[in-house]
Amino acid sequence: MKILVTRSMWEFADVPLDSFLRKVKEAGYDGTDIYLPSLKEPPGIVRKLHEHYGLILIGMITSEGRTPQEHVSSLERGFALAAELRPYHLNCHTGKDFFSLAENCAIFRKSQDLSRSCGIPISHETHRGRALFSAIAAQELLTALPDLRLTADFSHWCCVHESLLQDQPDALELAIQRSDYIHARVGHIEGPQVSDPRAPEWKTEVDTHLGWWKKIVAARRADGAATIAICPEFGAAPYMPLLPFTKQPVANLWEITLWMKGILREHLGVDSL
Repeated sequence: MKILVTRSMWEFADVPLDSFLRKVKEAGYDGTDIYLPSLKEPPGIVRKLHEHYGLILIGMITSEGRTPQEHVSSLERGFALAAELRPYHLNCHTGKDFFSLAENCAIFRKSQDLSRSCGIPISHETHRGRALFSAIAAQELLTALPDLRLTADFSHWCCVHESLLQDQPDALELAIQRSDYIHARVGHIEGPQVSDPRAPEWKTEVDTHLGWWKKIVAARRADGAATIAICPEFGAAPYMPLLPFTKQPVANLWEITLWMKGILREHLGVDSL
């Protein structure tokens, strides 16, 4: 199995796409992770630039609105854009934590229908504020929807549950078995992102997350998958803590993601499993 490490465009929103892709390619990444509505370039240019640099595109979309029906409508718009851009994979922030199980299920079913009709695989991120905001909510949805696939960002669950999920082995294992894409952010029991994963005080958190990611890679390898994409998606402010009064970040985000890219390839490559 090949590990494809992508780079988020999160903090590069004002940078021309060509410049961002060149930087990503030179840094040794395999692809990008981009919120599709943020792209300023026409779809044809986006595709050609990714082909030129030999990078895959993981597209991100979201479901939005005050009602479940509005969320469904926004998914239709998101897939229409994705059909033009033809990403390798789609990641979605889906539903809301205050919708009922039935309402969120209807939104996920619509996303699955759209995925099949477009021929673009989709997974749904375990993200705060969304339908998959907690391990327990995810367990209910995964049980109700056997075809539902996840983007594993368990850093959010660490924050929501104020734990490293030691007390929820069944929900966590189910999520691991159903994860197709990984956002490799390291969270802790009081927040979704450690200040700097290179610091020794976060070793337990880094090792715990690596353990989860290894299990996901092993599960997909057992399924016969040829590749799995992983994004070291450490975020800019306010995810990145800032020093008081100066608003200066406590660490260098570009250096952190480069370091994490190396860790992912070292620990999650075929030879390490």
